[in-house]
Amino acid sequence: MRTKHRRLGDILVEAGVVTKEQVEKTVSAKRRSQKLGDALLEHGLVTETQLIEVLEFQLGIPHVTLSRHPVDSQLTNLVPKDMAKRHLVLPFQKEGDKLRVAMADPMDYVAIDDLRMHTGFSIEPSIASKKDIQQSIYKYYELEPSMKEFAVEETEEEPAQRESQSIDEEEDAPVIRLVNQLFAAALQKEASDVHVDPHETKILVRYRIDGILRTEQALPKHFQNALVARVKIMANLNITETRLPQDGRVKVSMDKRQVDLRISTLPTVYGEKIVVRILDMSQAVTRIGDLGFNIVNKEHFENLLSRPSGMVLITGPTGSGKTSTLYAGLNALNDDEVNIMTIEDPVEYQMEGINQVQVNAKVGLTFAAGLRSMLRQDPNIVMVGEIRDRETAEIAVRASLTGHLVMSTLHTNSALSTIPRLIDMGVEPFLVMSSLTGVVAQRLVRRVCPECSETYEPTEQELKWFVKRGIDVDNLYRGRGCKLCNDTGYKGRMAIHEVLVIDDELRKLVLNNKPMTTIKEHVLKNDMIFLIEDGLLKAKKGETTLEEVLRVALDD
Repeated sequence: MRTKHRRLGDILVEAGVVTKEQVEKTVSAKRRSQKLGDALLEHGLVTETQLIEVLEFQLGIPHVTLSRHPVDSQLTNLVPKDMAKRHLVLPFQKEGDKLRVAMADPMDYVAIDDLRMHTGFSIEPSIASKKDIQQSIYKYYELEPSMKEFAVEETEEEPAQRESQSIDEEEDAPVIRLVNQLFAAALQKEASDVHVDPHETKILVRYRIDGILRTEQALPKHFQNALVARVKIMANLNITETRLPQDGRVKVSMDKRQVDLRISTLPTVYGEKIVVRILDMSQAVTRIGDLGFNIVNKEHFENLLSRPSGMVLITGPTGSGKTSTLYAGLNALNDDEVNIMTIEDPVEYQMEGINQVQVNAKVGLTFAAGLRSMLRQDPNIVMVGEIRDRETAEIAVRASLTGHLVMSTLHTNSALSTIPRLIDMGVEPFLVMSSLTGVVAQRLVRRVCPECSETYEPTEQELKWFVKRGIDVDNLYRGRGCKLCNDTGYKGRMAIHEVLVIDDELRKLVLNNKPMTTIKEHVLKNDMIFLIEDGLLKAKKGETTLEEVLRVALDD
């Protein structure tokens, strides 16, 4: 037993993962209550995978992946939820007088003693990742008991009584806990959307994580009415209206974070489908440097924002991060010396020092009407959430020609296609080219997971993409799949961009009705980096994969 009571720093130094100097420096710099492992992770000296592998090899403590391992949920009665959360532990198996417990820190002997005294069992620790344990605590201590309780209540009640139960406002109501826990799990998994899809015999709950939908769980069909009613009540929607789509929003506090939920309902053949967009206020990007611009594109974008007038457009499909780029630009310009005004539908993030207006079509406050009124409020910078029609486009164009810097978004496939799109809307070509100063087109790609990233030699087919664009590459990167990324190989997202700067020569080409091929040749001469090229450069650096780049970028 004495051999096991070794210090983590000594074990890591012995394994060659860190040096003795690094450990000593981390020990002196860490917070008083902070564990050495957490401090080393925070300073980027080790990864969680390295920690687990070293402890498993050096101490002979087995590693367990709770998401794949059968867990005896009855054992949660032995260890209270607050103790499990405090020590980051989860009991998962019992053999005689031995209790196997998954621990984020198997060298936490205080926690082991605490568990032994509380349960009366001999504790056998296993190593698991912190995230794996947190998700399992949520699943076995909160979600499963709530679902069982809800199912019992539903079966005991008569059908006529179910609706009244579903709108019970008491915090102890099982449906309220179930909905809260579905949202809490989505936030924990960093999901951007929650889909509640009704089917003939069940309800599927799906989370959109890093842009990809994944089925989280299937709920019994009899949950449907109560679940839908609870979500509608949260968003102050009409629970008796089931034949028409409805939209609403609600601000909630989850894990001490302010979260904005955008709720949309849609009648389908099997009942109402609900989609909830989760906007985590603490995760809002506020700096241009956080957007993933390469050096050239970042310089172009900052130059466009530094001009006193003109129109800068951010383009891309829905969910490509256009709003985040707009807000980062506004944040960079936010100053006491300028009057910044925005009109949005909806106002996604509230920013201090900026006057934000919410579109309300019911009372006649459209983008065009709001923009027209805002120009009488002495603005320096105007942000229009989206240019959707000719009237809004014309007012935005004229505002940029009268000394205002106008920023907005548009749905187009590339930066170059923005020009014909505005002309097709009915804006005169000379007005478009006089007002437009630059266009940023962007897409979101998934990042390679930093924990399980590995290099590989590209195939001939893969090399062709790089050779075609004049990029030399020896190795590419991909994720093997691990606990951190749920075996997907990807963790988080980043943007790829193309920035079109409008110059005098380009204006002449458009106004003389030159074909798009001539215009494209001109921007190529000016070394414009296209979407696919920016993606390939990021794939070369190991930030994303070629597969992701080709999934979202067009090969022009």
